[in-house]
Amino acid sequence: MIRQLEAGEHIDKSKLIESCSGRRILAYFEAYGTGYDFCRFFKAENDGEVTYIVIINSTMIICGKAADSEELSCFVQMHMPFRVEGTQEALEKVCCLGYQRLRRTTFRLAADSESLAADEQDICFNPKLDDVYAILKEGFPNLLDYGLWLTDTSHRVRHGISRVLTYKESTCATLVYDINDYVLVGQVATKPEARGSGYARAFLRWLAGYLQKQGKKAYLFALDIRESFYMEIGFEPVSREFVLERTDGSKDNILKGKLQ
Repeated sequence: MIRQLEAGEHIDKSKLIESCSGRRILAYFEAYGTGYDFCRFFKAENDGEVTYIVIINSTMIICGKAADSEELSCFVQMHMPFRVEGTQEALEKVCCLGYQRLRRTTFRLAADSESLAADEQDICFNPKLDDVYAILKEGFPNLLDYGLWLTDTSHRVRHGISRVLTYKESTCATLVYDINDYVLVGQVATKPEARGSGYARAFLRWLAGYLQKQGKKAYLFALDIRESFYMEIGFEPVSREFVLERTDGSKDNILKGKLQ
């Protein structure tokens, strides 16, 4: 049975730090706790197995495989998040109308001889979030509206869960979490007028070297249409998976990364 958690003592942090989906759930828990309606935590137990689920705005993240197939499908259908991601064995159990599978590859950021070639003076370690949103909204059609994005990002940054950086005021990236020296990099985007300049490549190479010097293992996700970009940078694909995304978005988003 999937039940909502009202108190943090019911969350086993040692289990969550074992996987990327778990660390993402843990990062949201550390940022918000269980007291917000837009960030709700759930737990399912079955035969000694435990599954944790978070619904944060329009995304559902699942960690574990204990939830019953029919119950999990009904749970997704009831909440209808825009995207469902996490443990693949759990996602295989979800059978809901109105969703498609999108391929996604996890890349490990690998440093090379050019990793720190970018001038650190071009890196802003504490940019204005309004400037970051202006870059992101051009590259992410499904980005949360400004108010939701600003509330979430500023809250996580203030609590030390996330960091946002920019390069030459044109390219941005977010360190979604840094847990046990595992870092997830997300929301990489470049202003339209600066695309083709090599800024994203230089910035990501620098970021790979910067995090490696600190002893971090850094990863990012890429839908299949972006795989070649990260391969050319020299990043290492470590796993492939799928996520579920609603099909009632724009035509471009429906076709992007669609499984055949």
